Amino acid sequence: MKFTQVAAATLLALGAASAQAKPVWQDFSVTGLYGENYEVVDEKQATLTVEYAAKVKYADVFFFIDRMRGSDDIKSSYFEFSPRLSLGEVSGQKLAFGPVKDVLVATTWEGGEGFDNFLYGVGFDLAIPKFNYASVNLYRVNNENMEDDYQLTLTYGVPFKLGTEEFLVDGFLDWSTAEDDHASEMNWTTQWKWNVGKHISPDTNLYLGIEHSVWNNKYGIPDADENNVSALVKYHF
Repeated sequence: MKFTQVAAATLLALGAASAQAKPVWQDFSVTGLYGENYEVVDEKQATLTVEYAAKVKYADVFFFIDRMRGSDDIKSSYFEFSPRLSLGEVSGQKLAFGPVKDVLVATTWEGGEGFDNFLYGVGFDLAIPKFNYASVNLYRVNNENMEDDYQLTLTYGVPFKLGTEEFLVDGFLDWSTAEDDHASEMNWTTQWKWNVGKHISPDTNLYLGIEHSVWNNKYGIPDADENNVSALVKYHF
């Protein structure tokens, strides 16, 4: 069996185990984005994103799917499914050291128009003052349509207040290595959001804001550099 198939089987097994467990917490949201400075496919683009995140016994899982439509009526979809297994919880041992509070087996299945890539590696959850969450994942990537490479992924979420108003800054940074057939990529995407929902009711989680994306060598294409600000509305159910 090819290692890609082993990685895929491991990822799906982790996902199945996560789905069977009762969530400790879970979150479901829908986001609408519109920007006019994208690269590669279409300069103007509207995106609908559906996201789900949950923590279950021994694991956590994150899933999102983007449905994109450009100004030239070009439509596409992209998704990521990312279950991770907590080695600390499985072993019953405290694996904390320094800012690291847990070590995990990290996997991701990413797919879109004509490709499925499988990522596998190790993750570290971090305890950082003022942060709701922070993590580092190191992956080996089995790419379907280009040479395999390595990827570093950072995720973070930082809430703050200005007076009585509540804000949230969250996002990710992906950096991947260069190989013979593609350049090294860096995608740093951050959402800056204001919780307008609290003015409707205490339980309404409606955010308005912007998403800022800095993407160097987008899709591994040399000098395809994106610096885009999109209008954002996001609702958590």
